[in-house]
Amino acid sequence: MSAPSPPDDAHWMREALAAARAAAAAGEVPVGAVVVKDGRCVARAGNAPVATHDPSAHAEMRALRAAAQALGNYRLDGCTLYVTLEPCPMCAGAMLHARLARVVYGAADPRTGAAGSVLNLFAEPRLNHHTAVQGGVLAADSAALLHAFFKPRRANPEPLRPDALRTPAARFAHLPGDPWPRHAVSDLPALAGLRLRYLDEGPRQAPLTWLCLSGPPVWSHLWRHMIPAFLAAGHRVVAPDLIGLGQSDKPKKELAHRFDWHRQVLLELVERLDLQRVALALHGTGGPLGLTLPPAAPARYAALLAINTALAPAPASAAAAAAPNAEQAAAPAAPRQQGRPRRQRLPVPPAGALAAYEAPFPDAGHRAALRAAAQLAPGLGAALPGGGACAPTADAMAPALAAACAFWQGWQGPALLACGTPDALFGPAAMQALQRLLPAQPPLWPLEGAGHYSPEQAGPAIAAHALACLSPAGGPAAEPA
Repeated sequence: MSAPSPPDDAHWMREALAAARAAAAAGEVPVGAVVVKDGRCVARAGNAPVATHDPSAHAEMRALRAAAQALGNYRLDGCTLYVTLEPCPMCAGAMLHARLARVVYGAADPRTGAAGSVLNLFAEPRLNHHTAVQGGVLAADSAALLHAFFKPRRANPEPLRPDALRTPAARFAHLPGDPWPRHAVSDLPALAGLRLRYLDEGPRQAPLTWLCLSGPPVWSHLWRHMIPAFLAAGHRVVAPDLIGLGQSDKPKKELAHRFDWHRQVLLELVERLDLQRVALALHGTGGPLGLTLPPAAPARYAALLAINTALAPAPASAAAAAAPNAEQAAAPAAPRQQGRPRRQRLPVPPAGALAAYEAPFPDAGHRAALRAAAQLAPGLGAALPGGGACAPTADAMAPALAAACAFWQGWQGPALLACGTPDALFGPAAMQALQRLLPAQPPLWPLEGAGHYSPEQAGPAIAAHALACLSPAGGPAAEPA
């Protein structure tokens, strides 16, 4: 492996390095590979295990698959594979099965290298095929790329769990109308090292603290049209991003997003921040979680603002009977793959804000919380078109929901129920169920044309009316025209 390398090897290794850089830009470990036959590149690929949820999606494996498809043969006779990092045992085995003529790699891998660093499968005499191996081609370039990728991660004062992803901060820069920094906490017991980000503005001894909770597919950015009015009134605003959403860490597995776990995280955050005189401001899929918080510490809560939310969405039959929903019409069902259930579809945010709500999710690997949305609200899987694939178990939610029903049936504080229409999930049918639960049965405030994401369309009006109805110094206000 120390023999001089042909001049073309450096050229093709530079092509592999380009694929590695593209992988790094996508958040993958920067390894790239190309397959060459008769002086022509027939396949190239970068690492993609994170994005594809595939532990075998190493650059070499992806390049081998692409080359076999391009050449119409799983035997790659006469081909040379160039890869920026010494192959692991899995990739080395695949290369031998493919009958490659040569393998050329850049940097050695002292941890998992199977071309001489840890073991040498290519030199195993008992195998019936032997592939020539050349190492060290542009090794310094390959090593520098890996070092540059891992250095900030190893030096990170807020380490990232290996089973989670963290959206790059640059994706949140210059979001319109959202100038407030997010705080971070990772030492709550339920977080187990995950980092939760939250907005916290206003005086700590404010007469009212607005705890603003939303759920998939939106995050704390939803409240930006209402926050200025709350702060101008001298109130405090706390708006966390649920784990998996917004600027918080994102577990890779959908099963991480259990209702009881998210609820416990929020309970611990309320306790850590010692929130007092709390006005719960709830929207959408964040409502079922938020409505179950007060029974754990009733003295902390002073008011309720429910916006297009309830303990459960409208059942599918009620949704089907609702007026045509422009929001859901904008989200046609994806074609179902053979043997796989269709994913749930949540209402699509307004076009003008869609880019901001997509910012936390640069690729499919970051979207586990969106795919698991039905685990955060009872009945959501059944209410969504094609739903049910990720429906929560009743046992996980039942105790908290029962306690919430009992709490709100005895609620004596002020409440405002705002309902943007059309909304087939948390529209009038769902919110009337919440209305009937409250002893005073406050009137439903209709926001015609505001849709499911009414804080986007009518945020300032909602905030002004909420301040009039729910502020300690005020009292119930007349319903606006």
